[in-house]
Amino acid sequence: MSNHPVETVSTSGDKVKVVLAICAVIAGVVGFYFLSDKPTLVRAGALVAGLIVAIAIAWTSDPGRNFLGFAKESVRETKKVVWPTRKEAMQITGVVFGFVLLMAIFLWGTDKILEFVLYDLILGWKK
Repeated sequence: MSNHPVETVSTSGDKVKVVLAICAVIAGVVGFYFLSDKPTLVRAGALVAGLIVAIAIAWTSDPGRNFLGFAKESVRETKKVVWPTRKEAMQITGVVFGFVLLMAIFLWGTDKILEFVLYDLILGWKK
């Protein structure tokens, strides 16, 4: 893990670029729904165009470059993860289901014992 210095100062130009990028995403989504009578390809094109414009605008700002760098690092880290095999995943799932079943039986039994003690022995409500 690397320690990057935290920078909290950004220029007003960077803030404007981030706001414009957010507006471009919103415009793409609005265009997608506004063109509901058009073919799906046209609607998807409007959405993708909004996202591409937003990425292009964000790329020119310092916070946008930092975010995109973070996203790239995140993808690289997920590639380092050792995923379980199908057999291991099935075994782990079986253990979880078994534990849940045992806990359900335990809680049901505890509930019935407490019901018997409270209602039959202490309060005498059941006959």
